[in-house]
Amino acid sequence: MAEAGIIDGKAVAARVREQLKGDVAQFVARTGVQPGLATVLVGGDPASEVYVASKRKSSVAAGMADLHQHLPEDATQQEVEGLLRELAASPAVSGILLQLPVPAHLDAASLIELIPFEKDVDGLTTMSVGLLAQGKKGLRPCTPSGVIELLDAYDVPIEGANVVVIGRSELVGRPVAQLLVNRNATVTIAHSRTKDLAGICRSADVIVAAVGVKGLVNADFVKPGAVVIDVGIHRGPDGLSGDVDFAAVSPVASLITPVPGGVGPMTIAMLLANTLRAAELQHTLTG
Repeated sequence: MAEAGIIDGKAVAARVREQLKGDVAQFVARTGVQPGLATVLVGGDPASEVYVASKRKSSVAAGMADLHQHLPEDATQQEVEGLLRELAASPAVSGILLQLPVPAHLDAASLIELIPFEKDVDGLTTMSVGLLAQGKKGLRPCTPSGVIELLDAYDVPIEGANVVVIGRSELVGRPVAQLLVNRNATVTIAHSRTKDLAGICRSADVIVAAVGVKGLVNADFVKPGAVVIDVGIHRGPDGLSGDVDFAAVSPVASLITPVPGGVGPMTIAMLLANTLRAAELQHTLTG
């Protein structure tokens, strides 16, 4: 049996970044404004430091200003709130990204709500979620946007497709389902309490696995020719793996994302796209 085609997230992300570099240059030439990304890191979580460093490097490569802010682990709620308010008021800041998770003594939800919707490049505020739910223009969460970009890049039909999203998190599951609905897909959101999960998935033209359970999706979940998008990421002795049993599913699916190298590279690419979109939105609002 033939192996599934590989959806190459690295290649798609590289194309998105290259296009963005040109778009940023055009925006600067047209407006005289350089988009600026303010990443906010509280504390010294090693994984968060790596993620933020990558975001900063990528934003500079795209022609954006790196406006990174780093607060100590013991920063108070009031101190973080004060910084976010300063960034919200600064015309130099196009986008604000509060790196999660924050230290346990901080209330992340209330901090996120201090980010104006027009600077919410993570798409996590209540306003951003509401705009997405209503299908209105706004900034969308980066990983879900990356999933849609991958499907489009490989000409996967979305309109009229039966899609099963496994996972209902605010970060991925719910927003990716909403994005798909907005593109006229028929979407089922499945989760840990779904009965006959494999049976439901076998009806899908597209499966988006974002549940956080290593290797959950096996060949029994996938109808022949379905497209499988693996958002999960798990570190183990053999390296990185996802929510999909890649070896078992590849002979059944028509297209599949690998881990690593699938959805992951798209997240930062879409963050950069959001930062430019935020700069354009603010220029419109103030112009």
